[in-house]
Amino acid sequence: MTNSLGTALSPTPVHRKSTARAALCNMPLATSTLLSECFRQFGIETALLSGDDIERLRREKFDACVIPLGESAESVIEAARSSPSNSRIVIFGLGGSAQDAMRYSKYCLNAVFQEPLERATALKLVRATRLIVLHEFRRYVRVPVMTEVSITAADGARLTVNSQEISSGGMSVKGTNVLESGQQVEVSFALLTLPRVWVRGHVTWKKPNKSFGIRFDASDDRRRRLKEWIDGYLET
Repeated sequence: MTNSLGTALSPTPVHRKSTARAALCNMPLATSTLLSECFRQFGIETALLSGDDIERLRREKFDACVIPLGESAESVIEAARSSPSNSRIVIFGLGGSAQDAMRYSKYCLNAVFQEPLERATALKLVRATRLIVLHEFRRYVRVPVMTEVSITAADGARLTVNSQEISSGGMSVKGTNVLESGQQVEVSFALLTLPRVWVRGHVTWKKPNKSFGIRFDASDDRRRRLKEWIDGYLET
């Protein structure tokens, strides 16, 4: 009998030649094996790094890396982001809470694998982010990135949420409170080399998991800075 789990685990065509590499940092063999299998289904090769091998993030070109969100996470993330070759690397966190992820918001994590790690959910996340890892940007205009976003509603209410995906036209976010569809808002956030920006918009959708979408106001000229940053990010 076909079910959603079976669909998630259905075979995916394997690329004959790898077009990208992902570094798996400081994790148990069982975890790295599962992630390697998930990435490999989409033509992404993996390298297991630990100890002194982490310095390879400064010297070698990688397209993505997975880093457990523990005590040593910041030094590993910094090693990746400070490398001229890997400054725009796609960074996946592993485990930890949303609060743990936000500790590293200045480095703009792209996504997080939840623990305990399950093949179906891991494969789903790799599938959702594979195009940006593979640099197929023409087919993927939304950038998965986790950073802190401040929102001010038209009625003066203020809340802080975490971004999930950002494009020049809008963003999806998640927090402990959800705004109603149609509400006018102003959002502010910073992204790596992009200083804090403020953009007007309105809520277009919401989900039971406390995520919602914001469409930016096309007449707000401040949106231009975000578009320029995204265009530069995709061209790097």
